[in-house]
Amino acid sequence: MDAQTARTGLPRKFEDWFAGRGWRPRRHQLDCLAAARAGRSHLLIAPTGGGKTLAGFLPSLIELAEQGGGRGLHTLYVSPLKALAVDIARNVAAPVAEMGLQATLETRTGDTPASRRQRQKFNPPDILLTTPEQVALLLANRKAAELFRGLKCVIVDELHSMIAVKRGHLLALGLARLRRLAPGLRVTGLSATAPDAQPLLDFLVPMNAGADPPLLIRAPGGTRPVVQVLHSETDIPWAGHTARHAYAEVYEAIRRSKMTLVFVNTRSQAERVFQALWRMNDDNLAIALHHGSLDVERRRKVEAAMTKGTLRAVVCTSTLDLGIDWGDVDLVIQMGAPKGSSRLTQRIGRANHRMDEPSSALLVPGNRFEVLECLAAKEAIENGALDGEPPREGALDVLAQHILGMACAEPFEADDLYKEVTSAAPYAALSREAFDETLNFVETGGYALKNYDRFRRIVKSPDGRRRVRNPVVAQQYRMNVGTIVEAPAFNVRIVSGARPLRAGRKLGTVEEWFIEGLTPGDTFLFAGEVWRFEGVAGTDAFVSRAPDASPQVPSWNGGKFPLTTYLADRVRHMIHEERDWPALPGALRDWLETQRAVSRIPKPDELLIETFPYSNRYFLVCYPFDGRLAHQTLGMLLTRRLERLGLQPLGFTPTEYSLSVWGRRDMSGVDLDDLFAEDMLGDDLENWLSESMLMKRTFRNCAVIAGLIERRYPGQEKTGRQISFSADLIYDVLREHEPQHVLMKAAWSDAAGGYLDLKRLSGLLARVKGRLVHARLDRVSPLAVPVMLEINKETIHGEAQEAMLQDAADALIEEAMGDGGRRVY
Repeated sequence: MDAQTARTGLPRKFEDWFAGRGWRPRRHQLDCLAAARAGRSHLLIAPTGGGKTLAGFLPSLIELAEQGGGRGLHTLYVSPLKALAVDIARNVAAPVAEMGLQATLETRTGDTPASRRQRQKFNPPDILLTTPEQVALLLANRKAAELFRGLKCVIVDELHSMIAVKRGHLLALGLARLRRLAPGLRVTGLSATAPDAQPLLDFLVPMNAGADPPLLIRAPGGTRPVVQVLHSETDIPWAGHTARHAYAEVYEAIRRSKMTLVFVNTRSQAERVFQALWRMNDDNLAIALHHGSLDVERRRKVEAAMTKGTLRAVVCTSTLDLGIDWGDVDLVIQMGAPKGSSRLTQRIGRANHRMDEPSSALLVPGNRFEVLECLAAKEAIENGALDGEPPREGALDVLAQHILGMACAEPFEADDLYKEVTSAAPYAALSREAFDETLNFVETGGYALKNYDRFRRIVKSPDGRRRVRNPVVAQQYRMNVGTIVEAPAFNVRIVSGARPLRAGRKLGTVEEWFIEGLTPGDTFLFAGEVWRFEGVAGTDAFVSRAPDASPQVPSWNGGKFPLTTYLADRVRHMIHEERDWPALPGALRDWLETQRAVSRIPKPDELLIETFPYSNRYFLVCYPFDGRLAHQTLGMLLTRRLERLGLQPLGFTPTEYSLSVWGRRDMSGVDLDDLFAEDMLGDDLENWLSESMLMKRTFRNCAVIAGLIERRYPGQEKTGRQISFSADLIYDVLREHEPQHVLMKAAWSDAAGGYLDLKRLSGLLARVKGRLVHARLDRVSPLAVPVMLEINKETIHGEAQEAMLQDAADALIEEAMGDGGRRVY
């Protein structure tokens, strides 16, 4: 060993490569190498631009350089994004080529040609870069043991993004199987943001085998980003999330920058923002659009143009959140509130992908409450504070999918598989009873469905082992693997030629319910252009170009992020801390001061409840600041209680910050302590859920993931209506005959943790118990204006309708603010 190698631990070839680039290996990169040489799994937490990718791959590249490649699959890299896997492959290929290493790299995603995917099962590269779904497919293959027996390392990138979701559960189960197939396997986790490292560490090693704990390696923090909140020269809107009042200022920021990423929180907003920027693009700047419903080829073209540096701006959603290196991005703009400091940190990291230079970000709030949220997020970024969702227990529908996949690979003993499953962190607390129930479901469909032959997917052999029932079941598993249940959608295609309609170029996908609401001749905005709807054939929606001043805008389910607990708490404190008000924009300061004079300012641990009459109705408005999902569930439960009290509630509207309930009778005399009592999460919740469509929707998704209902068949795919019809029938049967069925439990867990946000609501009710503050008012309060403007709000097109809405808003604001109310909306 020469002096250089002894000093850094790197072979001469690698030392020379670093030196040739003017680099020196960083301490955390060498620490990862030392951990790998000791055979230890490890987690690296490093800021954007900190060399995480190289740190993760360096041990594998050195091992392959020393041992030679071509001996089978050595390293498996798993990414949450297909585009990230492709980008990382390109980045790792550079040092491989420059050092002349005899190592092969390939990607494997849903976009990889089938012939290459088939060849990879029998002749794999040294390094395979892929996604959780492809890992599951490879493990379900009968040759899985042979493919993975020589595997040395698994690298899980952006680990923080997977531990709290079902894709992470599927991957954790896959890692458990890989550890059995490849004893001594080390797992490397990479993450830029982690408020709590322990759940990520647990993910990397078996939980029931007494394995060495993984090592935690932290890189030094990078230069703090420069974050600004736009205080627009125009008035700050009271409600809405589009931030359209600031479009001109956003365009000017793009003009001043080299390349800008404009992040939005929903695909619909991406379409609106892109169209607005394009209309004011007098400088003919190269501005592109990127979101998950656009055709993959369109997205790849945008990504290639970004890599080449030929674009000035890209309007995008979370599709560009994660660690892809886009080169010359020097500004990140967040349209609307970010909803979480960790998410914002991730997005800001797309600018200046260099550890020693600050990233620049501009936050553009869409309304007054969002100004406070953006200021709270800015403060969190400056203090290095992170937030995020805690990990969830392993989902039973994902477990059912995994059990079937393992049966496809080889027969198994139930005892062995249970031990393997509970070695995965999300399933460490799984009881044997729950495992057996899930196994029985895959084997028979469960008690209520066991007489239906089509639900028997695995069978028990005379030797006691379970195996897949037949090759058809295995094929159906392969076609339907995964945990992402997209809403049913139509392919949007440009009409090719005259009628009859013929499929031309594909633009992307739009949800089924939106297309079904159109009639030929209607126009809508998609892929940055206005299209005329021509008709439908099968699962294709045909369109033609049609410039139009007032198109509809599609919307997609599941596109909104919840407000994190951390930012919600910061906003509550900002409103209460009057000494900090002078630093706020003048309009916000006037707003809060008028609120103090008209009603009151709540303390951070109080729940302010206001009651007042308005427009021949009676209103109850409260301000929990706990996110739209928790507020929506609270509104559902409150209206049930108010109905029992005879107060005739007519409806409710939740926002991220507040909840408004209105009815025909005065609610000011109700016993608020009783109304907001924690026992509403008992019988009231159970009774409401039994009557709602929510459980059917969550059950449908669980049934699809568990394989009870299959979306895809050879040469065809079920429509959303067909899937819902099948799911509803089965749900009704199980609700009546087997309410404790494993999928009913899975649906309840999903509803409680996601759609209802019961944990957040339970915390809210406990936090404010005995701290309710009631303000009886004779008019709308300033703090209530934003939620009042959201009531019955619909998308309105055309100047006349907009003017009518503006007049109604002006009247409401004038009542709340008196002379302090200005014409803003």
